[in-house]
Amino acid sequence: MIGELYEHALAGTARPLVEHADGSRTPLQVDSWLHVRPGDGSIVDRCSGPTLDVGSGPGRLTVALAERGIPALGIDITPYAVHLARAAGALTLLRDVFGRVPGAGRWMTVLLADGNIGIGGDPVVLLRRVSELLTPLGQALIEVQPPGNALRREQIRLRHGSQTSTWFPWAYVSVDQIAEVARNAGLSAAEIWSAEGRWFTSLRPG
Repeated sequence: MIGELYEHALAGTARPLVEHADGSRTPLQVDSWLHVRPGDGSIVDRCSGPTLDVGSGPGRLTVALAERGIPALGIDITPYAVHLARAAGALTLLRDVFGRVPGAGRWMTVLLADGNIGIGGDPVVLLRRVSELLTPLGQALIEVQPPGNALRREQIRLRHGSQTSTWFPWAYVSVDQIAEVARNAGLSAAEIWSAEGRWFTSLRPG
């Protein structure tokens, strides 16, 4: 979906922008995915048991979990991101969360960090899939937008000069909407917290 421009951004050879359907553009926060971010510790601290890092990118969280002795697997749809994660020491597979995922129904923790609640453009559908991946006693740890942001579902693409990716669906969910979105997916919000200007929630089945 994201393709070559995203891979060039990870490699540092392009600085693409996220282009929205209304024509507005925002920076693609690639630098923050390559290195430890302020607030990462607060989500890693809450992981317990085998953990699936969905949309793991270059693997910083998967590596951080492994360094703490937590069994962790990253999955991502971008080959170069998987390459970077493996080079950093992360156990990572080239997989789509909606496809075949090892250990489905047995993960104690599923991570959706760095805005990955937006994957697929329908957060209810995504969270229903997350629920299928979790053990009944598990938890999903989700990064969300700060309070005051509207729920948005839209088509976006990457742009670097005259180069563009294909359009793909994405969603933005803030802390204001996550409880309702979770309920619609059969999950319940167990905790909401903020750290270093970032907002997170933990969701549990049922």
